[in-house]
Formats: sequence, C-alpha cells, structure tokens
Amino acid sequence: MKYKTIELQSGQGVCIVWLNRPEVRNAFNQTMIAELTAAFAALDADADVRAVVLAGRGSAFCAGADLNWMKSMAAFGFEENHADALALANMLYRLHTLTKPTVARVHGAAFAGGMGLLAACDIAIAAQDAEFCLSEVKLGLSPATISPYVIAAMGERAARRYFLTAERFAAAEAYRLGLVQELVLAEALDATVNEILGHLVQGGPAAQAATKDLIRTVGRNALTPDLIADTATRIATIRVSEEGQEGMRAFLEKRPPAWIAGGGKQSAKRKETKRKKKS
Repeated sequence: MKYKTIELQSGQGVCIVWLNRPEVRNAFNQTMIAELTAAFAALDADADVRAVVLAGRGSAFCAGADLNWMKSMAAFGFEENHADALALANMLYRLHTLTKPTVARVHGAAFAGGMGLLAACDIAIAAQDAEFCLSEVKLGLSPATISPYVIAAMGERAARRYFLTAERFAAAEAYRLGLVQELVLAEALDATVNEILGHLVQGGPAAQAATKDLIRTVGRNALTPDLIADTATRIATIRVSEEGQEGMRAFLEKRPPAWIAGGGKQSAKRKETKRKKKS
C-alpha cells in the first residue's frame, strides 16, 4: 500500500513507521489517522514483523493535530466531530493492542496527540532535548481520546497537573514520571532503540502477544481469586503450546529457539546428529 503521510521501513524483523509530514512537525490529520490505522492492522497480520518502531521525520516526533484539520473540525457539528474523534480513538487503541512489541522513538516536540501516540506504545525512548505538552485546555478542549494511555503512562497525579496547566515540560521530567523509560543524547537515540530491539526480537512472538494481553488484564483488575485462576490458566496454556514447548526444549538443549534466525536449523541439525548416533 502506498501512503501519503507515513512511510514504512522494514528489515531484520522490525518495521519503522515514520510519521512523514515534517513540514508541519508531523501534525496529524484525518489522512494520517486513517493511514496509521491501516498500517498497524497490516503489521499486526505480518508474521515477518517482530517489532514496530514509531518515529517522526524532520525536527519533531509529533506536534499534535494539524491546524487546518482543526479549523475544519470547528465548522462541523457534533455527529461529524464524534466520528472524527472516534477515528483517532480507534487508531490509538489499534496501536495500544498491537500484538507485536512497540517502541516510540521520540525527539523534538511530542505535543497533545503526539503524547497519545508515544503513551500507547509499550516502550518510549526520548532524546534529552525532547519537549512535551498536553496543550488541549489552552484551546478550550480536553485530552479525552489520549487520556487512557497518557494517564496509564504518567499516573493520575501527574496528569492532574499537566492536563490542567497545559505547561510544557522537559524530557527529564517525562523520564521522572515514567512517561518515557529511556533518556539519551540525541546522537545516541537510534543506537538505544536498536539495543532495545535486539532484546525484543529474542522473545517468542506468541509469548510476547500473550504477555501484552496479560499486562492489560492484570493492570486493570483487582487481585481476586478469579484473577489468580486466570493467570494460572494463562501460563499452563502457553507451556503446552508449540512455541512454549520449543522454547523450553531450546533452553534445555542450550540452543537458540526456532523463532531466532538459525535456531530452527540448529535444532534440526542436532536432531539429525542424534539420529545418526542411534543408528
């Protein structure tokens, strides 16, 4: 699929989704929202993609909503605004529920909806010169669609301040709050992202998908006998799965598992060696 506002760059099991509107600091409009939604769905269905990176071309990660798009929304009624907001909400949810690990590569401005994008990712890595802002109330608006992800990432107490003041804050504060998990020099941003990806592609794809679902379930539910039983069912299910069995065999045989490049070949070679020894 050819995109107008984003660019996909794939290789070695990783796809980088570049927000590609540098002339407006990657501010999003209805076209970018639709293209991101389609891209996330396609990447989720692609078995060759093990992890997804979200990044921005040019001087910023994402400066929020495009001004021309906002002008058009101001002229619309409730129904049209609701449909438009629902498209954004669904795109963020699609990113949040992606079965592959997701990494936000943050530099420059991460404002308003841009903060929703990074918060919906599993991991956020920011350059030290990145800047953050939840600017909605200064426009007479509310950060409603991004709120589930931003509040989960930075906590309710911090959200009370930054949602209400709409003040800008530095990357060091974003790191302190847990909004981003790594803070690095701008020149080290790509190397740090690659280091994290190196760890991510070692995990089992099905195990990572199951673990993401586990986090969402445990994180939003109280600790009850039903939840305890659910966690036991989950681990038993994955232990007897094909991937779980392969992972345990690989560990015991001191070899890479099949989902790592060369792992399946090494496993087959070991089996053939054992067969020849027996014959």
